[in-house]
Amino acid sequence: MNESGGFTAKKVGESVEILNDMFNDKDSLNFLSFPADIIATGTRGIIRDMVKEKKFDIIITTCGMLDHDIARSFKDYYHGTFDADDTELHKQGINRLGNIFVPNESYGIVIEEKMLQWLKEIEKEGKTNLSTYELCWEIGKRLKEDSILYWAWKNQIPIVIPGITDGAVGYQIWMFSQDHKLKIDVLKDEKLISDKVWNTKKSGALMIGGGISKHHVIWHNQFKKGLDYAVYITTAVEHDGSLSGARTREAISWGKIKEKAKHITVEGDATIILPIIYAALK
Repeated sequence: MNESGGFTAKKVGESVEILNDMFNDKDSLNFLSFPADIIATGTRGIIRDMVKEKKFDIIITTCGMLDHDIARSFKDYYHGTFDADDTELHKQGINRLGNIFVPNESYGIVIEEKMLQWLKEIEKEGKTNLSTYELCWEIGKRLKEDSILYWAWKNQIPIVIPGITDGAVGYQIWMFSQDHKLKIDVLKDEKLISDKVWNTKKSGALMIGGGISKHHVIWHNQFKKGLDYAVYITTAVEHDGSLSGARTREAISWGKIKEKAKHITVEGDATIILPIIYAALK
């Protein structure tokens, strides 16, 4: 693609070169950020394998990632269609995520059951004040090897969830906290990221989509004068001023990516692009 492709195919090839340089740079602190929805797809396996292979030092994502990784460890999601009758699906207790069907028993019900069990165990062990990355490790050690969270715990890679209450897992934590001592301290997460950024020579990131996950990566890296390596994968447009649509060049103006950084924005669906990139990495 890099040698013969044009348009976005050329960008995919360039992104592989940048990521290979980033992974081979022993001085680089490497970030991965992504939205939860792709964990409902086969892309979950790509993310899991990259975590298993210790490609990244810090992961920043959303609460829905925990939801899907936990749910799919116990129950199945199903192939559906974008054109389904959503009223009929609701009557049948089936939630539609794009063209994926998620029955209630495969999502909210199993998450509520498992989280209540695990939170009781965690509290019994005397762990009542946890960062989100510590919570992710606690969940991960209770899951099987087919999950992202398991390998994050196994390799002690912190997964930071800035918006921890924005999902089924977060809601169960809130419910549990009403009559238990367990509390989540997001400031411990911020200290972890800040300490690592301030003490690294270089940094790089693969950022899929946008939102709070992407912004947390670039926000903290501005304090070390910006990322040295940056690959964005996005389907969003930039003309509405959204963070999801902002290209790498915009981050340069903020000092979040260095002027001389190796960087690229790849426009397209991550469920197509990421497997190609992963397969091409050295």
